[in-house]
Amino acid sequence: MPDSQPQPPSSSSSPGPADPGSLLLCGAHLTDGRTVDVRLSGGRIEAVGTAGSLTGDGTRACGSRVDLGGYLLLPAPAEPHAHADTALSADDRDGPVSYAAEDVQRRATEAALLQLGHGATALRAHVRVGDVQELNALAAVLQARRSLRGLTELTTVAMPRLLTGVAGADGLAVLRDALKMGASVVGGCPDLDPDPTGYVEAVLEVASEHGCPVDLHTDATDPARLSRLAAMAGGLRPGVTLSPCGGLGRLPADVAARTADQLAAAGITVVCLPQGGCGGAERRGTAPVRLLRAAGVRVAAGSGALQDVSNPVGRGDPFEAAYLLASRHGLRPEDAYDCVSASARAALGLPEVRVEAGFPAELLAVRGERLASALSLAYSRIVVHRGRVVARTSAVREYCDSAATAELGLPRQGRGELS
Repeated sequence: MPDSQPQPPSSSSSPGPADPGSLLLCGAHLTDGRTVDVRLSGGRIEAVGTAGSLTGDGTRACGSRVDLGGYLLLPAPAEPHAHADTALSADDRDGPVSYAAEDVQRRATEAALLQLGHGATALRAHVRVGDVQELNALAAVLQARRSLRGLTELTTVAMPRLLTGVAGADGLAVLRDALKMGASVVGGCPDLDPDPTGYVEAVLEVASEHGCPVDLHTDATDPARLSRLAAMAGGLRPGVTLSPCGGLGRLPADVAARTADQLAAAGITVVCLPQGGCGGAERRGTAPVRLLRAAGVRVAAGSGALQDVSNPVGRGDPFEAAYLLASRHGLRPEDAYDCVSASARAALGLPEVRVEAGFPAELLAVRGERLASALSLAYSRIVVHRGRVVARTSAVREYCDSAATAELGLPRQGRGELS
């Protein structure tokens, strides 16, 4: 059953006017089996106690309370690999994708809100710069970022096409201008440049100049090229991310294992795209997540294309990514969810989130009591960003009356009856 559209939180689930910085989450299940109350204040988790233990401090009187009975409370996911400038453009059949500022801003905003409804309170968006669009698409995405402040954290990756040769001089100038404009990560597709190694060298040099992270697209089909990249990137801080690296899964096992060891030694993060490809990758395929994790590589999972030409049915749902990692690649549910939450946040340079006092109040409540069942059927969701509810998605399944369900005592959602 498909999700309904995310709805704005009701007044009872938003911080009340008497104390706008305080919110009480009541009766939530945790993955360790406990049922707890969680008090949020100042954008952080202030206290976690047994169910009912935090209701005697006046919070109820303020109206800042959300009943999470029947919900599993988790650290919120983050989206480490989106394409905001082309998202939701699959229906543009009358011609090429429009890069008009108003169209890009509208698509980027709608896509970010869609992913926020799924639970992602932070988003890294890759945006093409140079060529025909120059910096127009980046300017539109940055405007979307400003309009979304307080709802979700949107950061941008500048992606130039060429950085070597005569044409590359223009690309380097545009890349530096993009960082001055507000892009916070240097990216691109070295596989598409006539000199992939020179492209990586140029990216690392610019990133070092500006002290910003690197996030590159590569199919990772050439182990020698990856070895050179790992050697060059090993000392760069705040770090290097590669995605989607589907070609690693097509290499001989011993070669892939050696390459994974080199990536781990260099501290490189790999973002896989189990839901499909993206415009920056030539071929589809998911990176060998178990091999990479066994080698010590941090592996995060992203969505990639969101209803654009590369994946016209892309959902942008981190729960689907985690589900695929568990069902198709054999990860434990806890490890699969880590790829879209803790590891994804770390890939974005964000602080760790735990459902413990003192941690950021970036949380997601999903209907269910266990993580495995939530990954399988997580329709209803409540999203908390900076300590307040910012999105709610509700789904109810109803069945017509049946003697079998009554006799067996099967659970039912909803109170209505279907005729």
